[in-house]
Amino acid sequence: MTETIKVVASNRKAGFEYFLLEHFEAGLALQGSEIKSIRAGQVSLAEAYVETDGREAWLIEAHIAPYLQANRFNHDPKRPRRLLLHKKEIRKLWNEVRQKGVTIIPLKVYLKDGRAKLEIALAKGKKLHDKRDAIARRDQDREIAREQRAD
Repeated sequence: MTETIKVVASNRKAGFEYFLLEHFEAGLALQGSEIKSIRAGQVSLAEAYVETDGREAWLIEAHIAPYLQANRFNHDPKRPRRLLLHKKEIRKLWNEVRQKGVTIIPLKVYLKDGRAKLEIALAKGKKLHDKRDAIARRDQDREIAREQRAD
């Protein structure tokens, strides 16, 4: 059985702003008009984050645009959406988030075998000097690649 994965939206700044510690795959509890918008690619994770209370996990501030054909049955674009995770995973996230400086961020929304999934990660914020190191390392790698192509 082959898995078909189509990435709909990704949080491209996440790797630059945070150290990504551990990744998880979560399902999303959605309304009918929301899945239609996701399939149309109308999703933004720019200001989104994940909250948990030890029992449930929620995706907060993710923008899923209203589906035009749903008219009066449409959804609120920024409503909190429940994440579908195993209890053990939620407990692990809860224990990690209680540590200072650790948060949960959404990385990407994708369709896997027709179902909407969210990749989330435990993350620790980078300081300014860490970002500068990353930029310097990236520039250095680019220079090396350029020199190798010239040879």
